[in-house]
Amino acid sequence: MQAEIHPVAYEAKVTCASCGTTWVTTSTKKELRIDVCSNCHPFFTGESARIMDIEGQVDRFYKKLSARQTYVEQQKSKEEASNSPDRSIDDLELSPRATDALKKAGILSIGQILAKLGEGNAAMLEIAGFGQSSLTAAKKKLRLLGFEVPEVPDAPKPPKAPKAAAEPAAADAPEAEALGFLQD
Repeated sequence: MQAEIHPVAYEAKVTCASCGTTWVTTSTKKELRIDVCSNCHPFFTGESARIMDIEGQVDRFYKKLSARQTYVEQQKSKEEASNSPDRSIDDLELSPRATDALKKAGILSIGQILAKLGEGNAAMLEIAGFGQSSLTAAKKKLRLLGFEVPEVPDAPKPPKAPKAAAEPAAADAPEAEALGFLQD
């Protein structure tokens, strides 16, 4: 070993400030003062459980648990409110013309729109200012919000009546051709 590179070692007296216990050890200082020793530290004495309860660790746990339950309940009520049929039709974000037409017809909530759709598409299309594109947009937005849109089949349309003027001309075509009315 090299000479004069090592510090001087002393028989140091260690004193605990908490309990006053003293003992001797080897150190580079002649005297040591410490805050807590193994005689008074809660971990070594077994009093740590009592101290933790005094600090309210159990109370803090229950506080966190109740805060979590409150948060979960708030999220659940928010989700239920988002799927509530009592929501305003403004939440659908339809065109201003379609929204105004629905409001003039007395339809102010999503539940009322769903009830009207239950009557069929024709019932919605009867509303002045509410056309097919508005109906399609409303159905799409209702589905996006998680609502089940009732699909009621529309009443079958009556078959178109044959045109009276077109049929005689087709039936009389051979006669007209014989008479020379039709020319190539």
